[in-house]
Amino acid sequence: MLVVNGRPRHEPGARRDGPDGERSVGLKQIPDTPRKSPKRSTPMAGQPVTTRIVLASRPSGKPVAANFRLERETVRDLAEGEVLLKTLYLSLDPYMRGRMDDAKSYAKPVEIGSVMEGGTVAQVARSHNTAFKAGDIVLSHSGWQSYSISDGTGLQKLDPETAPITTALGILGMPGFTAYAGLRNIGKPKAGETLVVAAASGAVGSAVGQIAKIYGARVVGIAGGSKKCDHLRQELGFDVAIDHHSSDFPAQLAAACPNGIDVYFENVGGHVWSAVFPLLNDFARIPVCGLIAHYNETSSVSSGRDQLPAVMRAILRKSLTIRGFIQREFADQRPDFSHQAGAWISEGRLKYKEDIVDGLENAPEAFLGLLEGKNFGKLIVRVAP
Repeated sequence: MLVVNGRPRHEPGARRDGPDGERSVGLKQIPDTPRKSPKRSTPMAGQPVTTRIVLASRPSGKPVAANFRLERETVRDLAEGEVLLKTLYLSLDPYMRGRMDDAKSYAKPVEIGSVMEGGTVAQVARSHNTAFKAGDIVLSHSGWQSYSISDGTGLQKLDPETAPITTALGILGMPGFTAYAGLRNIGKPKAGETLVVAAASGAVGSAVGQIAKIYGARVVGIAGGSKKCDHLRQELGFDVAIDHHSSDFPAQLAAACPNGIDVYFENVGGHVWSAVFPLLNDFARIPVCGLIAHYNETSSVSSGRDQLPAVMRAILRKSLTIRGFIQREFADQRPDFSHQAGAWISEGRLKYKEDIVDGLENAPEAFLGLLEGKNFGKLIVRVAP
């Protein structure tokens, strides 16, 4: 089901499997395995059983369904100061692919047998923490599981009356802030400049283009397929949208940027970067947010001729600024973002699209599709109705 600015809309071919659907996309299920727990302050009657998806094995190259495993276990008793969270929605994001590897990175990998990590919107089911009461809706990082226990650290209360709660995982959450922070601190688009953004119909890319338009830039979006390109032009107000699957994609991009490219927001890499690179202007700024075209590569994969010397020459000759970033580096700017994004949404200047998949058991299949660009908008799993 697609949700546009909080309004559900079914479209042909949309995934509508319910939470009790039969599709397990190759996941191996194991019986309930209640585990022994330490002495707790107050036993809970009718302990819920949590469904969780764990990392069964590390992928070699492209992930497959067998890299995940579905498990069920009885939730332990709460200790004093803890809350039981019932997951309502799970965010699926490209960064999770990196967590499946054990290579050194900016964050620790998910351990084999551990729950896949991810941002969530949850409801407090039971509470032994005075800061939270049953029924509270919170932004959490519970991962791919239907129930979790938290001591309250890092939980952020959400007001369903202010905005649809799913927006905390998308336009008003990490993806939206990533777009804002990358533009504000690195891209710095100016009125009249040309900005190009890859993966432009995704959660980050769509926000990048719209915010750049607010700043007065001319925006060229790159996406996969005519439907996504139509959405960028007709719904989001991009000046140009180009399908990177087109056989003459580099020529189309060059024609769309007759005065070159001043800001390129990198989400993809691969052949998209190859088409962008020769069009970069002097003093162009390139915020590097993601490289999804390369996430499945292994150290033994060779892309042919070494491109580094050419890139380094261009950095020197054109005075390019190329900077990778993680949105949490700019956490102190979150209040500014929340205020501005909320106003832009109210004014109709910042729009969003959500691609909602029903059922936690369908998270692996949806995630694998995300890595291939099959989603249309911010990909979210509805874990509980």
